[in-house]
Amino acid sequence: MLIHRRLISYDEKGELRGELATSWAHGDDGVWTFRLNPAAKFQNGEPVTAEDVKWNIEQIAGERSTAYMRTQLQAISSIETPDAHTVRLITREPVAPLPHWFAGYNMGIIWRKSEANNPIGAGPFRVTAQERGSSMELTAVPNHWQAGLPKVKGIKLTVYADENLRAAALQSGDVDMIEYVPWQSMDAVEADPRLSLDAVEGPFMDVVFNGARGPFTDARVRRAVAHAIKREDIVKAAFFGRGKALEGIPIIEGSPYYDAELAKGWAYDPARAKALLAEAGVPNGFQTTLLATAQYGMHKDTAEVVQQHLAAIGIQCELRLPDWSTRVSLGTRGQYEIAIHGTAAENNDPDGLSAFFDTSLSPSHGRSYMVQAPRTVEALAKGRAEFDPARRIEAYKAFQRAALEEVPMVCLAWRSQGYGFDKSVKGFVNLPGALTTSSGAMLEQTYFG
Repeated sequence: MLIHRRLISYDEKGELRGELATSWAHGDDGVWTFRLNPAAKFQNGEPVTAEDVKWNIEQIAGERSTAYMRTQLQAISSIETPDAHTVRLITREPVAPLPHWFAGYNMGIIWRKSEANNPIGAGPFRVTAQERGSSMELTAVPNHWQAGLPKVKGIKLTVYADENLRAAALQSGDVDMIEYVPWQSMDAVEADPRLSLDAVEGPFMDVVFNGARGPFTDARVRRAVAHAIKREDIVKAAFFGRGKALEGIPIIEGSPYYDAELAKGWAYDPARAKALLAEAGVPNGFQTTLLATAQYGMHKDTAEVVQQHLAAIGIQCELRLPDWSTRVSLGTRGQYEIAIHGTAAENNDPDGLSAFFDTSLSPSHGRSYMVQAPRTVEALAKGRAEFDPARRIEAYKAFQRAALEEVPMVCLAWRSQGYGFDKSVKGFVNLPGALTTSSGAMLEQTYFG
């Protein structure tokens, strides 16, 4: 995000703002039109043109592409470039959240004539040194086309394999800032008069299911799991109290799509959980396996709490705790019955949850395997196609109601994600909600003051 530019980005409040594009609009003809900033230049001095944007979209959406945004951008049926600074996108169906696609951190635009091993971006920093797996040094681009950026001449990014060493590096002054402040270290960072902590709740923990076989093919059993877990115990055990119980769909409070009643749709109710198991024909529960990983403490700790609470309603779980790469492989192939997952939405728009709740998408370790949730999928599609704000809110409330009943996944807990930094560091903002994972972009406006 510092080396490249996207068409759109997010401001400090999490609202869309122009980056390579100065404006974007959806017309009566159903076409999205983006106007590019004529001043925008790649780091080699070449202007950013509509042809560059067109080429990037075509590469990402290509049949042989492995790009993260391939599925989304295949919804664009054609691209028009009437002049050097205008891009018109014709979609196969209406797509209201399309601007968010181009604001994501996977959507940096590179010069169309870049060599495969040397992608040329349009951001305010370039890589000037790196030691793979250890560190990377970024240096400011002279006379960057965005006046006033960046605020510092360079940034050195250092990898700490151990989270406690990362926290110690901040506290000793070896680094000016760290991301992912360990939850057990947040109190110490807050108490240090030299340091600041900026933490938000956006990432979350959840449970995914195998819907191809076994007891979790029944939505009543999945809903029993949802009501069986006392989520405060997860917040306490896995996150040292730095989080919040999540008893519904992960839509942040304050969003126009948030509904206080729906947010309690999976409230802790072990009696209701047992009744649902009885309705599903398994009143005495059953034996199963619970997949997680021992590589990350928060996953293992979450799994142990879930195991404890499911046992209380008769679901006896044998824990399976492989390394993370094995956990991902098993999840993608559907070789599990129930599994712990942790993630963040693409953005704070409800459509950003599609990657987890749209069970019609291809298999992923972060999405339930072959669970049938047709009303949830239909409601997501309706919200995606709706441009009227009021009707869009209703569509996503219908999505929440459907998901609470069909249970394509069970959400467990918001987890706090924090940046710790020296108080001399100014201008940095941890973006709200799901956008916290894009906060690295704020380093370009960070300075010492």
